[in-house]
Amino acid sequence: MVVAGPTATGKTELGIELARRFEGEVVNADSRYFYRGFDIGVAKPDMIERRGIPHHLIDILPPTGEMSLAIYQDLAMRAIAGVHGRGRLPLLVGGTPLYLNAVVEGWRIPRVPPNPALRRELEAEATAGGGEQLAARLREVDPVAADRSAGNVRRIIRALEVYAATGVPMSAQEGKGPPPFRALELGLTMPRDVLYRAIDARVDEQSRRGLLDEVRTLVEGGVTAAAPAMSSLGYRQLLPYLRGEMTLDAASERIKLDTHRYVRQQETWLRRNPRLVRVDVTAPDWVERAARLVASFLAG
Repeated sequence: MVVAGPTATGKTELGIELARRFEGEVVNADSRYFYRGFDIGVAKPDMIERRGIPHHLIDILPPTGEMSLAIYQDLAMRAIAGVHGRGRLPLLVGGTPLYLNAVVEGWRIPRVPPNPALRRELEAEATAGGGEQLAARLREVDPVAADRSAGNVRRIIRALEVYAATGVPMSAQEGKGPPPFRALELGLTMPRDVLYRAIDARVDEQSRRGLLDEVRTLVEGGVTAAAPAMSSLGYRQLLPYLRGEMTLDAASERIKLDTHRYVRQQETWLRRNPRLVRVDVTAPDWVERAARLVASFLAG
């Protein structure tokens, strides 16, 4: 079972409800739920909200930790196998399309460990040259990966890292295997104007719950802007305020606008995924419709 969809559509709540009804366990597919200390801004469910439902792959990394797609795929497949082994229903829940697809579609991913020294060198080059030089270098050895990574410096660096370690283009090592299991994929949707209002209301609520204090605590604890988790929506936008470079109102507005932009990207993925069964969460009976879809799927 997969529960996917843009930010603020109710994925977490539906995953927990379906797990409760169908004797399931939740396997996290949200890239920001991995990090301890990142709670309010990523809308991570607390123990009360989880309602006793087992959750896997949440709070598994320190605030400065890193996660790769290959490692995530291994961890998720292991968690799903464990849930199956207990005779329960695994529910892969989250809004990170890359992670969802890697698991559901059985992607082949290069198992090349990070090379911190090379990454620092390439990051320094990207900072000095704006990334264009790295993109050109990647295009010489792996034009397919260069096209896929256009504008994304982290992906460009990863592709160069894989090539440096193996001598084989990353795109030649990637691909899709046979689907590892039969899955029903629910894609939660709502009209964009309603979604924007839901996002804005959630940002305001997170502010009231102490998001700024959470970010300040992380910074005082040594988490820098360079930490992968600090690039999360709701965190990086508050750093200029903490440095005295922006008002708090302006930072809050930036969180909202950046989240609007991000959900448009998520919606693009939803439209391109032909497997998704769409569920409009503005319908009065949307939870019951999702439950009926799951019951029908499980009945074969």
